[in-house]
Formats: sequence, structure tokens, C-alpha cells
Amino acid sequence: MDRSRDEPHHSNMLLIDGESLSIEDVVRVARDRKEAELSAGAIDRVHDCRAWVDTVIDEGKLTVYGLTTGYGSLAEISIPPEDAETLARNMIMSHSVGVGEPLDEDVVRATMLIRANTLGKGYSGIRLEVLETLLAMLNKGVHPVMPEKGSLGASGDLAPLAHLALALSRDTEGGEAFYRGRRMTVEEAMRQAGIEQLDLKAKDGLALTNGATVSAALAALILHDAELLVKNAEIALAMSLEAMRGVSDAFHAKVHLVRGHEGQRSCAANVLRLVEGSELLDSTNRVQDAYSLRCAPQVIGAVRDTLAYVRMVVGAEINAATDNPLIFLDLPETRQNKAISCGNFHGEPLALAMDMLGIAVADLGNISERRCFRMLDISLSGGLPAMLVEDSGLNSGLMMTQYTAAALVSDNKTLAHPDSVDSIPTSANQEDHVSMSANAARHAREIVTNVEQIIGIEMLCAAQALDFRRRGLEYSKVSWQEDEDPQGRKKVVEYELKKGHEVSKDRPGRGTEAAYQAIRREIDHLRQDRPLYPDLQRMATMVHSGEIVSAVETVLGGPLIGPAEMVIKPI
Repeated sequence: MDRSRDEPHHSNMLLIDGESLSIEDVVRVARDRKEAELSAGAIDRVHDCRAWVDTVIDEGKLTVYGLTTGYGSLAEISIPPEDAETLARNMIMSHSVGVGEPLDEDVVRATMLIRANTLGKGYSGIRLEVLETLLAMLNKGVHPVMPEKGSLGASGDLAPLAHLALALSRDTEGGEAFYRGRRMTVEEAMRQAGIEQLDLKAKDGLALTNGATVSAALAALILHDAELLVKNAEIALAMSLEAMRGVSDAFHAKVHLVRGHEGQRSCAANVLRLVEGSELLDSTNRVQDAYSLRCAPQVIGAVRDTLAYVRMVVGAEINAATDNPLIFLDLPETRQNKAISCGNFHGEPLALAMDMLGIAVADLGNISERRCFRMLDISLSGGLPAMLVEDSGLNSGLMMTQYTAAALVSDNKTLAHPDSVDSIPTSANQEDHVSMSANAARHAREIVTNVEQIIGIEMLCAAQALDFRRRGLEYSKVSWQEDEDPQGRKKVVEYELKKGHEVSKDRPGRGTEAAYQAIRREIDHLRQDRPLYPDLQRMATMVHSGEIVSAVETVLGGPLIGPAEMVIKPI
């Protein structure tokens, strides 16, 4: 019976049904602490599937992987029905081999939600009580300690998910959890939260651990951050373009229409919207800019198109049945129930997607750092002071921020090495090809964090440059011939003019001005050297939170085109 049409549920809760979970839903639950519950339809499916599992165990006639057999390379060993619970218990404990720092709270919460949604599809044979306990933990803030390393993304993210399962199980040992900001034994956390632990039974442990769910959780959160980062990157580009009095022709809609890539068209459209009303653009005799400005729509656009593919993959994965075996009731061809051993737990779709995302976002950082470099070099910046500070020489200005950006760019080149091309056989060669999806996701997340900092550095440099443009100051290098020294020798030295001469005080476009003002509300103009690390930290926070994007979109009267909003059309 499907009660989904008349099911009661709290309006502030997310209803999960195994079919319609969105990436935005994952973010709301993971970061905003929205609560979740199973739909009535999902409850019915879980109940019906479990009833068949109980029949199989009670009758003991069928051989079903993980129910009446061991796991992995031990699948040929039969397990009698009376040992089914011991098998589930032993599996959880033996698979809890994660190492490293605990996964962040948002990743743990996303994992719990996605796993509950996956199991709610009704193909896993898990008991309803287990799912309800998992969701109670999520809603009450009991977050199992799940070490970040140890998964191959093959038979799912076995190690970290086993640590999750430890928290639910009453008769296992060693589980830990965070509750109300404190790390404690899982028994204490569950007691304080008023949640009863369970005795895991046949198929419960296998259902909880089979599937690349940690990889999917990381991927959903990373994708969300990367899509926001693209908007920040386009704002940074617009600011740099204005700071260097760039040429707008390279962003003309016709240019991008005739190439046909949707991401490229969206990027150029956003930049033109950001710089609308600018008095700085096209104010020189240059006919074209360097690639880091002129080709930015082509580069950022390619990143956008990559993220569109990643969104398709992640959106499917967070609603996927990823258990093994999968249990199908009343198969059409036989009108019988069947447990089918399969490989839906394999994380290859996510591994490839995360590798692609990491490579794409790393290139956002590459091109951003090049624009930082141009603004800081007096011979390339079109009249900006050396290192973007007056009295340079006495002051180093923003010189070292480019060093940091360069270090992060180099770090990304190592992190972007694709994990999906690696595979190390395990389980006596039964699992002879693995995806490394969790590694790919962890590395992609680190790349995104690095590029948030790089884009923040570009925005900081561009805001400093716009200060000089707004004051109408322009700087240059001159050759200066010194007086003869006592020995009668002359030498010619390059001197930077310490004070700029005034030119027209042109203003930036509406969107660029909004970004500039948002930054200046938090960070002052650099008049003389000071420790810059607080400024860099604040800029990275503003980029990650979307604070600058929000300020810009408010002034523009509507959102910029985001990667998630692109309509991909055939070329």
C-alpha cells in the first residue's frame, strides 16, 4: 500500500523517497541542519523488501550473497541461518578500518541522508527500524566519527560506512560520535540524544556499507561549492578586466554564439552584465588583451560545461540503488522475487566526475593567478603602481599574495592527478578493479578550497587596483640618469615614479562596483605594509559563503547565470 498521497509529515522536514533528492536538499540538510524523514511510499517498499529477506533466512533454501554467504572473496562459504546476526556484527567491526582525521560534519550529515535515501528505494532488504534510527541520529545531531581515509570506492565506501554502522549497533565495539560539539563514545552520544541502539541483523550491515555514499556526499557538497565558485571567478574576472582597462569586444555575444558552447556564452553574458555602465573598459588604444582576460570566457565556460556533466552524475548517484545484492520483487519475466548480485556499489561514475571537477576547478585557479600577476607587474598592468602600493620598494604591497596564489596553483597540479586511473586489487583478487572515488572526491574538495583562496586573492588585488583607478592615478616606469659620481662615471637606473599623475577618474560597472564595495566594507585599502593573512582569510570566507555573489546579485536585481541554471543545447 502506497500512502504517499495522504502521508502526514512535518512541513519543516525534507521528505525522502529514494527518487527525488536534489543536490540542494543535500546541502540544506548537511549545512543548515534541515531534518528529514521517509515518505510513506518508501516505508512500504522497505517493509515489503525486508519481508522477503526474512523469508529467505527463515527457510534457508536459497543461496544469497551476504545473507547466507560470507563477503568478498569469502562468498563461497555458506553461513547457516543461526549465524546471520553474528555475520552482520562481525562485518561491521572487521570493516571499521578507517584512518586519518574525521570527516567534516557536513560530509557525515550528507552521507547519512544519502544512505537513508538510497535504502529507502526498497531494493536493499534493510529493516525499517535501522533506517528510522539512522534518520533519528541525523535529526538529533548524533554524528558518527568517520575517518576520512581507507575507502577504495569499490564495494562502496566500506571503511567509513562501517564506522557509521558502528554507531547504530548495540553489540559492536569502539564506535565514536560527535554530539553537541563533543567527541564521545557512541553509546554516550546515543544515550544523551535519547536514541536506542539496535542489534543489527542479516543484511543490515551489508546494506549500510555497500555503496559509494561517502564519495557521493563529498561530491554533492563539492559541486555546490564549485558552482558558486564559478560565479565568484566571473566577478573576479570582471573586476580585473576593469582594473586593467580591458577591451570588451572579446565578450561580445556574437563571438560566443558562433562557437556554440553554452558555458562560454553564459560566462560572457555574466561578465557583460557585471561591467554594464563601466567607464574603464575600452578606455585605451589596445585592440586586444592577454589571454588571461581575452580567453577567460572560453576557459571558465569549459569549467561550466564540465560542472554540468558532474551535476548529472551526482544527481543520479544520490538517488541510486547501490547495494549488493539488490532485491527485486516480482520480476516481470519470471513473476518471482530475486536477489541479484551486481556492481552498483562501484564508484567509477563519481571517481571520473570528481577527477574532471578537480581538473576543471584547478584551471580556474591557474588563469586567476595569471591575472593577479599582471595587476602586480607595473610593466603589464597598464598604469597601476608596482605591487599595487604607493611608495613601492619601501612597501612590498600585495607582492606576496601572488606567491601564495602560485603555491596553491602548484599544489592543485599535484592534487588534480586523476585518481580514477589508479586501481589496486583487493580481497584475494575478487575485487580486482577499484575506483578510488573517495580519494578523487577528497582531492577535488581540497582543490576547490585552494581556488576559493586564489579567487579571493584576485579580488583583493583587483579591489586595490580599482582604488587607484577611482582616484584617477596612473603610474609608469621611467629611465633616470643619475649625476656623475666622484669618479666621473654615469649609470642609468630604472626608477618607478613614486606618485602617479592624475588621469580621468573613471568608474567601474554596476556589478563590479557592488563587489568592490562588499570587499571594502570588510578590508581596508593597503596604504602601507601590514600582515595580510587576515585579509586573505576573510576573502576566502567571503568567496566560500557567497557573500560577494549575494551583494552583486542584489544590486543587479537578479541572479547571475549559474552552472546549475545553464540550458545545455546541442551544438
